[in-house]
Amino acid sequence: MSDFRQPGPPVWRRLDSVTQTVEHEKTHEDVRYEAVRSRDARFDGAFFFAVETTGIYCRPSCPAVTPKRRNVRFFATAAAAQGSGFRACRRCRPDAVPGSADWNVRADVVGRAMRLIGDGVVDREGVAGLAVRLGYSARQVQRQLTAEVGAGPVALARAQRAHTARVLLQTTGLPVTEIAFASGFASVRQFNDTIRAVYAATPSELRAAAPARDRAARRTATPSAGVPLRLAHRGPYQPGPVFDLLRREAVAGVEEVSGERGRRVYRRTLRLPYGTGIVAVHERPGPPGTDTGGGWLEARLHLTDLRDLTTSVQRLRRLFDLDADPYAVDERLGADPRLAPLVAARPGLRSPGTADPDELAVRALVGRAEAERLVQRYGKALDAPCGTLTHLFPEPAVLAEAVPDGTPGALAAALADGAVRLDPGADRDDAERALLAVPGLDARTVAVVRTRALGDPDVAPPGAAVPDTWRPWRSYALNHLRAAGEWENDR
Repeated sequence: MSDFRQPGPPVWRRLDSVTQTVEHEKTHEDVRYEAVRSRDARFDGAFFFAVETTGIYCRPSCPAVTPKRRNVRFFATAAAAQGSGFRACRRCRPDAVPGSADWNVRADVVGRAMRLIGDGVVDREGVAGLAVRLGYSARQVQRQLTAEVGAGPVALARAQRAHTARVLLQTTGLPVTEIAFASGFASVRQFNDTIRAVYAATPSELRAAAPARDRAARRTATPSAGVPLRLAHRGPYQPGPVFDLLRREAVAGVEEVSGERGRRVYRRTLRLPYGTGIVAVHERPGPPGTDTGGGWLEARLHLTDLRDLTTSVQRLRRLFDLDADPYAVDERLGADPRLAPLVAARPGLRSPGTADPDELAVRALVGRAEAERLVQRYGKALDAPCGTLTHLFPEPAVLAEAVPDGTPGALAAALADGAVRLDPGADRDDAERALLAVPGLDARTVAVVRTRALGDPDVAPPGAAVPDTWRPWRSYALNHLRAAGEWENDR
């Protein structure tokens, strides 16, 4: 008998299931409305709400007058709200909030798709390219994304392009035409139509309406001076341990950390789809013991091709773990007697990722000293060095040819030919199996790669006595132990 003709549950049971689903959704939306009513910034990016009487959508913490419940609709993404005809609020700028933590945590096709779209894959390769990377048909990807987040890949990429365009319009003095193509739009007309639809303003009007801080940044933002950015995060953030890690691992020629603790600057080179980049990110500690619902890290990007702006921002967000949900992490880990005092001492501690997964995998294997040697011998020299930043980390194909023997050569070859995939849409379990198949690659190194390159929040080194009660945040739990000096560093 075909699946189509299989008898379903009795009608009464199906009706009861529908009733339960409706009641559950009603309760869920009531909780969301309470978050809106209390202007709870913890939910910024987790969902969006739109007001039918004004045609505007906002973040939950929007300071505007709370709308009546009957006039409010909820959406999982900004793209879904835009697709339903709502415009972005000019007061709370909902498109600027951190992304939902779900997309980085989830290992299913929707989570992988959202990470790839954030990395700009749809703009570069289209929906067909996204589907190939995920191993699904374009129709299946469209259906699953629409069902889960209320928008398909084209709409999600469009919302991302609109946000990139707004950032460039309001923080740089670049000509509008350049901004249109740098944001990923295929034509100036498409760019103008999208800006009007999303922000109810022309590009020139949107630029004129920039906040005072953005107008001030625009006066100094030139192609040579770079693009100033505020990389938003939700909840408390502990920059100290992240910058400590980056300083310990910094590979000369590719990275540097300068300045005194609390005011350090991390700089590195970036290999990007259309060109290269140099980024500077500033340590920005918040007031101790406070939580204002979120904040940001100051950054400045120098790109040889502005089309790489979206991709580079997303890679920095993964490096600094800016889309995490510290409230969920701290709630679970803070309930553990061993971790409770550590969580109280460092609320919002993050699990740093990487700006280049392939680079991270090689570095995790060979160590810092050998990585520096590889950079000097095989790294590509920048056309315009910037201080101590002189090279890009060598590509896997270059390393596979230069050092064909041994485990480093085998790993580089596997990365180069696609046998090991570590891009944002890679399946974590498949990637781990492929890594373990590389001759000489040990399980401990693979655990580091899974944590840092693949952004898995729930990894424990092999053989470690890590309780299941720390799941699904074991990566964060171990970072708390490391920060407290109770766990030795992996590298």
